[in-house]
Amino acid sequence: MQLGQTIPALPVRDMTAAVSCYGDRFGFTVKYQDTGFAVLLRDAAEIHLWESSDHSWEQRDSLDRPVRSGAESFIAGTASCRIQVDEVDVLYDELKLAGVLHPVSRGGLQDTDFGTREFATKDVDGNLISFFRRVTPRN
Repeated sequence: MQLGQTIPALPVRDMTAAVSCYGDRFGFTVKYQDTGFAVLLRDAAEIHLWESSDHSWEQRDSLDRPVRSGAESFIAGTASCRIQVDEVDVLYDELKLAGVLHPVSRGGLQDTDFGTREFATKDVDGNLISFFRRVTPRN
């Protein structure tokens, strides 16, 4: 038995705005989209977006159970994923120009002790997307 490809599913507040962000700023194309779900592709990377736009929690008593539908709007922007890329420096330059770098990566790429060269970005909702290339670990 072997596990296969992993596909992140990220919660977003507004599907139209999120799909636009991923297309215009991250370079993904839309494989499928409806009002509450989208499948986006860039090369071999695939990301799924699901709309987290239930605002009914704002009207409930604070002692009432905060999560009922699982699509409460406060969930959007709380997810993260990592995507492996062969030319991480080239992608960094592209996404820096697109204005999506996370503040921790605005100074450049990071070489980690665990063997990656990487940088972090944020989508329109604040979901964290890190891009990395495997390198020889530092000792």
